[in-house]
Amino acid sequence: MTALRENVPLAAHTTLGLGGPARYWADVAREAELPEVLAWAGARRLAVLVLGAGSNVLASDGGFAGLALHLALEGEQETGAGRVRVAAGENWDAVVARGVVRGWAGVECLSGIPGSVGATPVQNVGAYGQEVAEVITQVRAWDRREHVWVELTAAECGFGYRASRFNAADRGRFVITAVEFQLHPGGAARLRYPELRQHIRGDASLTAVREAVLALRRGKAMVLDPGEPDSRSAGSFFKNPVLSLAEAEALDARADGARPPQFTGTSGSVKISAAWLIEHAGIGKGFRLPASGIHVSTKHVLALVNDGRGTAAEVMALAEHIRSTVAARWGVRLELEPVAVGF
Repeated sequence: MTALRENVPLAAHTTLGLGGPARYWADVAREAELPEVLAWAGARRLAVLVLGAGSNVLASDGGFAGLALHLALEGEQETGAGRVRVAAGENWDAVVARGVVRGWAGVECLSGIPGSVGATPVQNVGAYGQEVAEVITQVRAWDRREHVWVELTAAECGFGYRASRFNAADRGRFVITAVEFQLHPGGAARLRYPELRQHIRGDASLTAVREAVLALRRGKAMVLDPGEPDSRSAGSFFKNPVLSLAEAEALDARADGARPPQFTGTSGSVKISAAWLIEHAGIGKGFRLPASGIHVSTKHVLALVNDGRGTAAEVMALAEHIRSTVAARWGVRLELEPVAVGF
């Protein structure tokens, strides 16, 4: 079995730089090791935390009393025209970059998103008008309940807005080891998002769109950069709320003419900008609670930043203050986007 370590600080393995020790830690570099490591944890009734790059995780100051399983699986294989199977531990943005270089459309708007490939189906990552669910054909995973390997089609993944069966009904059941994507050789970039369309000047090649997305993300400190203090975050901390038409109309009435940005969803739903709701509830960039080491990013109100002296408890306190303030002003309760561990 792969070697285990004890009392490994999670702060060193999350982009927020926060989190107490994991009782046990395992680096899994070969798929065949996974069932044995999970069986070891199961025999000891240990909770299991699956970690990739730690970019969408808020670990508590007290740490995690179970096994932190770091997937270090690597490899990429072309399985057809525009089709590629990628190991869960591969860097997501590197996969996007390779696709753009090949001239394969489908993920160019997802450039700059930190994290590993295995995490992308869990949250159904999306940005600038694209979602990864649009190009996923298959997910390979170990089923912890049935103790078998499974190959799940996109339809079997239950994708929704920032959601899938992996973070909803079957949370914790599957450990994803590889994802297959069907991209579009020679395809055109899809410019659905207004902010991105405004940024593109003439050239809408895949390369130009990728560069535009990276520029937009850098302007919001949403690209990991050691030289950018505001990038010490978990990215967007709040999901854009999805409302019914009636709820959206009620929100418009509260706005008294200052209509928030809205995007039509499925089945008559409406997606509202969480950033707009936060700013128009009176919480601006750079806001922090008294004496806290955590603040709202100075570049984007959706990100909560650790200034180097913060704690996970302070992150949760600021997040709850923002949620309560938005709920009081707009009647909408924001959902957290990162996975909270140990709370």
